[in-house]
Amino acid sequence: MQGSAVHTDRRNPESGLPVEWGESAFISVHQRLNPVPPPMSDPTSQDGGMDPNRKAHRGTPLQPANRFDALHREREPDLEDLDPAEEPLPRTEFLADTTQSVLTYNDSPDLGFDVGLNPYRGCEHGCIYCYARPYHEFLGWSSGLDFETRILVKHDAPERLRQEFANPRWKPQVVALSGVTDCYQPVERRLRLTRRCLEVFAEFRNPVGIITKNALVARDVDVLSELARFRAVKVAISITTLDPELRAVLEPRTSPPLARLAAIRRLAAAGIPVGVMVAPVIPGLNDHEIPAIVAAAAEAGASYAMKTVLRLPHSVVTLFEDWLQRHVPDRREKVLQQIRSLRGGELNDARFGSRMRGEGPLAEQISQLFAIACRRAGIQKGGAELSTEAFRRIQHGQGELF
Repeated sequence: MQGSAVHTDRRNPESGLPVEWGESAFISVHQRLNPVPPPMSDPTSQDGGMDPNRKAHRGTPLQPANRFDALHREREPDLEDLDPAEEPLPRTEFLADTTQSVLTYNDSPDLGFDVGLNPYRGCEHGCIYCYARPYHEFLGWSSGLDFETRILVKHDAPERLRQEFANPRWKPQVVALSGVTDCYQPVERRLRLTRRCLEVFAEFRNPVGIITKNALVARDVDVLSELARFRAVKVAISITTLDPELRAVLEPRTSPPLARLAAIRRLAAAGIPVGVMVAPVIPGLNDHEIPAIVAAAAEAGASYAMKTVLRLPHSVVTLFEDWLQRHVPDRREKVLQQIRSLRGGELNDARFGSRMRGEGPLAEQISQLFAIACRRAGIQKGGAELSTEAFRRIQHGQGELF
């Protein structure tokens, strides 16, 4: 855990409110909800649910220091010999996010969208490599275990989204759901915020692009089919590995590979444009799986494929190095060396244009392998084109029941 140093010269990038570091100050802005126990197992069912016979896992036991805090706490030296796996897992806390606007804008040349919608901030999936982890530092928390166990929930996201679309100033365009954390993380099964947002997209016929690692997306096939009638939806299901054992420690609370392939099959059968996102490609760990992942997704019905190469912003470097030492110590140095070969000798390169794919001979080899895999599987690179032609602006009380 970090210390409680207070900074009053920063603001929450979404709410615009002053960011006061420390839990007690933050909770004065965001109402604390009753803590909900985390699922008691790994997600292994075909619908992305939890198998009650398996132990729950987190992506990391670490709490790296918040780069904005002047102080942070460390474990006592005489506790360092304890196995973190033997320590009790923290309960997941769900906190109400009272952000006034649910749409966020970006001008990044690396992204295929300008507007994003994130019903949740933080993610219980626990993917060790997640580039979104450092965003939790803006809330005064850690990018480690805090990111997985302190989830901000935008309960009024559907209502605020409807207000955005009804506003005459809204210019119809593709909205990414989600651009940061997964919109189908486990709590979505209960809260159904993403589904309710999709119903708003269908009501206004505004196009939406979805990316997720959870097979729960197939639950909403009815709403997605309605959007597909107007070329207003595409879904990318991210598959990092086909190895269930690697998945269980790399991205512990995501749906297993077979469940994600089953979701692709179901969406494709319903006529919904669906593709596979091979992400992240981790050289020395899963890059050799690119052809198999693309082929399996194509066989399941994916019509397109995309990829991104691992990037490790800020404290994610520390978390990933620790993960390598814990789970694949024999490959640790090889993986790190190959990442450096992609990043000009460093473990991260934040420059636009190269951060998503890397540079150098290895980056070129990965790109060629991906291109060949797509050609052999008979699917295109890049996502489906969406249309705004069917958009309709509906005022309050004028919407049709879905």
